[in-house]
Amino acid sequence: MDQRLEYKALNDQAYDAIKQGLISGRFAPRQVLVLRNLAETYGISTTPVREALQRLVGEGLLVMQPNRSIAVPDWDVAKFTELFRIRCELEGLAAELAVAHITKDALRELTALAGQIDATLTEGRLKEYVALNQRFHFTIYRAAHSPRLLRIIENLWGEVGVYMNELFASGRYVAVANDAHRMLLAGLASGDAAATRAAMVHDISVAAEAMLPRISELAGHSV
Repeated sequence: MDQRLEYKALNDQAYDAIKQGLISGRFAPRQVLVLRNLAETYGISTTPVREALQRLVGEGLLVMQPNRSIAVPDWDVAKFTELFRIRCELEGLAAELAVAHITKDALRELTALAGQIDATLTEGRLKEYVALNQRFHFTIYRAAHSPRLLRIIENLWGEVGVYMNELFASGRYVAVANDAHRMLLAGLASGDAAATRAAMVHDISVAAEAMLPRISELAGHSV
């Protein structure tokens, strides 16, 4: 009985770790996930990793290739555009809901994160932006106190996270990368739900606009 519970815990841990890797952009489109390498990385056997990968395939976050290897889905403009539209609606809703529940501690955390983001942009440490941006967003989403909505948003980020490393491909996004975060902070601090939702939609929209030309290029399409 105890061994079975431990095994299930390892299965869940592997699933959470790989999914977080997708959300944070650790993996890239077309990348094949090698079972043994992942097992070594996480310090566990291949069995829970294999089952975690199969679970992620079932959820559409990974794909099974004809040779039975498992990979991150390819670049896909239509998919990216669909995800952008869905994210605007659901993450906008989460931001709106967060207004009623946001705490002073959460506001302080968001303010600190916005300051760290400013520093990374000023100092050109752009690779650190993706992780900080994720932390900023999910601090707000958790504040919405809607566990089902949070779970759906996590799944959306599991699909879109692989695109996030292209945020700065054009060089134009740097100048505006933290603007909407400041707007979100203002809306949350003032209790303005409509403004907070609008700021979240604006943030997602500006980021998508910055990424789309590069994603189109990588997918082999003209913009």
